[in-house]
Amino acid sequence: MTEPDSTLVRCERTAEGVDVVTLANGKVNALSTEVLSQLRAVLVGLRDQAARAIVLTGGPKVFAAGADITEFVERGGDEPFAVAPPDRVAKIGDGFLHALGELAAMPCPTIAAVNGVALGGGCELALACDFRISSTRARFGQPEILLGIIPGGGGTQRLARLIGPARAKDLVLSGRAVDAEEARSIGLVDRVVDGDALDAALQLAGVYARGPRAAIALAKRAVDGGLDLPLADGLALEQELFVDSFATGDAAVGVRSFLRDGPGVADFG
Repeated sequence: MTEPDSTLVRCERTAEGVDVVTLANGKVNALSTEVLSQLRAVLVGLRDQAARAIVLTGGPKVFAAGADITEFVERGGDEPFAVAPPDRVAKIGDGFLHALGELAAMPCPTIAAVNGVALGGGCELALACDFRISSTRARFGQPEILLGIIPGGGGTQRLARLIGPARAKDLVLSGRAVDAEEARSIGLVDRVVDGDALDAALQLAGVYARGPRAAIALAKRAVDGGLDLPLADGLALEQELFVDSFATGDAAVGVRSFLRDGPGVADFG
């Protein structure tokens, strides 16, 4: 890997063509408005560079502990801990909406490698990825209710779509955290590893990075775009993108390779 830069969100590309995005905002990786802004900028850059696969990770003990709560209160005055006015809260919420929306909309596969705590906005950040790989040390949860507020970065929406409304309500309404094994059992996490989640995520990302970039982007659009459509409309979307896939360079390479050399040996580099 190349040496990372020194921003709050670091990005480096491995020799296998996987882009590793690392949160680097102190020990707890609080998702401040500046962190979210930098994250969005990094993702936009990776989209422009036609990234093949992205692994998102944080620290060894804390993936991301959530929003920077200090941004939600007034500073100074007679009540220094008074809740910030709605316009400031809305601005912070927009930061989550746009950064996590950019992550969810990336045309390449995205994998969250979670080695530690992923609570609140940290859990929501992982939810915006296509896959979540967790170490046995990780914990997940949406504790916003314990502050008298609700999740604002997808915790009531992406979580419910991923694990079902009843289980999502349990986590959101109680604010409780779940360990890695429970997260896997309810479908919040795709895989739990004993060692470093980053190593496992890089292995999986390497498989996607070697695949047909254009076809993978179309397949991802088909799955994500069809989730909230009636089945007939989803099938129509699939057919449209199926036809589109034959017009890509990936199809030319893959079909030619299949006819000439057999299946599974095409080089999409």
